[in-house]
Amino acid sequence: MTLTNGYEQSDREEQLHILNLPSLEAAAKKIIPTGGFGYIYGGAEDEWTLKANTQAFNHVQIVPRALANIDHPDLSTEIFGLHLDTPVMMAPAAAQGLAHAKGEVDTAKGVAAVGGLMAQSTYSSTSIADTAAAGDGAPQFFQLYMSKDWTFNASLLDEAKRAGVKAIILTVDATVDGYREEDIVNNFQFPIPMANLEKFANGDGKGQGIGEIYAAAAQKISPDDVRRIADYTDLPVIVKGIQSPADALRAIGAGAAGIYVSNHGGRQLNGGPASFDVLADIAKAVNHQVPIIFDSGVRRGSHVFKALAAGADLVALARPVIYGLALGGAQGVQSVFEALDHELAITMQLAGTKTIEDVKHAPLTHFRYDD
Repeated sequence: MTLTNGYEQSDREEQLHILNLPSLEAAAKKIIPTGGFGYIYGGAEDEWTLKANTQAFNHVQIVPRALANIDHPDLSTEIFGLHLDTPVMMAPAAAQGLAHAKGEVDTAKGVAAVGGLMAQSTYSSTSIADTAAAGDGAPQFFQLYMSKDWTFNASLLDEAKRAGVKAIILTVDATVDGYREEDIVNNFQFPIPMANLEKFANGDGKGQGIGEIYAAAAQKISPDDVRRIADYTDLPVIVKGIQSPADALRAIGAGAAGIYVSNHGGRQLNGGPASFDVLADIAKAVNHQVPIIFDSGVRRGSHVFKALAAGADLVALARPVIYGLALGGAQGVQSVFEALDHELAITMQLAGTKTIEDVKHAPLTHFRYDD
């Protein structure tokens, strides 16, 4: 363990032998301090939406296909002209130093090792430049939590461009902090600074709760902000936190180059629908105008398959990757993606789909089963 400001950070660096991604949670809970684990794990209020996110994948089923004359499914795909070896990406997730001393640097290394895409958060433990450098040329996106201070926003966007990120993810569903009871019970305050906030007037996040940090962020976000960021950066802007067809179309009308369907992993509006349950309707409305990224509740290769078949172009996840980071550093992150890709390849073979494009056209069926 590494001790930073009295907080114990894992410094493990080892390959993991993973039965399945859900099994990582209990193992990670044993080594991540209580407050840090609660922040990573917790959802809003009684966590109904958090739980529904994973349960919703049972609302549709994959149609098995025989005599498909395929073998060795190909998991590679493209988005915004970027070639990826997997359709699974790292979602932007804050403060990964809570799980491991090297934080996002090790996450970036692990994602790059599998030929995947890394998205780094405004509230990262490591700087934009250091996280990008750790990827050693692998593609990365930068996620922006808009500040009320445009000068600060511009400085982050400038740094992201200098670091070579390929797109900006604008999060729009976190204008206030969700009511996260884990953090309240633990009286959680970030024990380590957030590197990108060090020059911010309100401090670097250390000693603050997430509610205090969000209080400095913009509570009012409009379509004009999408246009402004796109014009300022000349990069694709992906709007994250979309949960309805109307908002998807509003974002595209404002110049969004991508839609990110997500309910923040059940951490914001509790009682809202599971992210997967709204995906198909949003994809139908978008009608291939722009790519769609999806997250919230993904834990199995079959979940990735269903999300792609329901209209996503890339599928993201965070909590299981952060658990893998705590348990094994960069190698642990790599192990998580490899385990999920292995499950996905099996599912693709049994569903008669050779490529990710085939998966996107695969039928899903809707039998209802009693609990």
